[in-house]
Amino acid sequence: MDRIQAMQVFVRVAEAGSFIQAAQTLSLPASTVTSSVKNLEKYLQVRLLNRTTRRVSLTPEGARYLTQCREILELIEHTETSLTDSIKRPQGRLRVDMPGGIAHFIVMPNLYDFYRCYPDIYLMIGVNDRPVDLVQEGVDCVIRTGELHDSTLVARPLGRFRWVTCASAAYLEENGTPQTPHDLSHHRAIHYFSGSARQAGEMRFARATEKISVPVNGTAAVNETGLYIKMCLDGFGLIQLAENVVSEHLQQGRLIEVLADWQPDPVPVNLLYPHQRFLSPAVSSFADWIAGLIRDETSN
Repeated sequence: MDRIQAMQVFVRVAEAGSFIQAAQTLSLPASTVTSSVKNLEKYLQVRLLNRTTRRVSLTPEGARYLTQCREILELIEHTETSLTDSIKRPQGRLRVDMPGGIAHFIVMPNLYDFYRCYPDIYLMIGVNDRPVDLVQEGVDCVIRTGELHDSTLVARPLGRFRWVTCASAAYLEENGTPQTPHDLSHHRAIHYFSGSARQAGEMRFARATEKISVPVNGTAAVNETGLYIKMCLDGFGLIQLAENVVSEHLQQGRLIEVLADWQPDPVPVNLLYPHQRFLSPAVSSFADWIAGLIRDETSN
């Protein structure tokens, strides 16, 4: 029995709370995962997991062993990478989740640059802005915008996005240009809904120390940035989002910023990852790359 591999499998099962889910994230047959844990328990002569038909949970002995396994595996990884980092480029699978706007309009236009720097990293990009259980879903890190609420994760600030309110020229020609947020009672918006605290039917504004939220009528709500922008371009209403996501449309006049004196508050952008004593070279490399990229975006 490969005890190191058995520890890795046990940790994944304990974190996922499921043999099947652990097998999926490890890309192993479920039978291999099950037998690996059974053999480990037989070797240790102690029960590590309680099994039910729906979920597995740690025994008291399993909880203690899990803590020790994590420390051992982190130390092994750190020892290996510290010896090889100078002669080996970061490599391996790296799963990163991020909002659609960042994926399509910031990451994708620069992705060839990433692979020129890190050709041995197999990047898995998940696009969503829902809360993600990084450990259970096997995600290495996530990019999130807005205020943070999960204190169990390590946050690396990447910058702050300037947000704008905009509409298509055709929409403004038909409906007029709002001069103050209160004029929006005569306008319509495309609503955006997500797992964040922002209310789908509201637009938020700030000027100096004054902050207001204005309900704006709309005919549709979406939860995908590309569709959100497309509906705005087609004249369905006003939208609010990060300026760098629509900068090309603004520069070419397809979208027009309104209420520039009443911009929404800048939105913080963070990279989040589970608390670990040692960060893998792949995560560390991606963190440095995306930090530089977003820093350049926010400084423009």
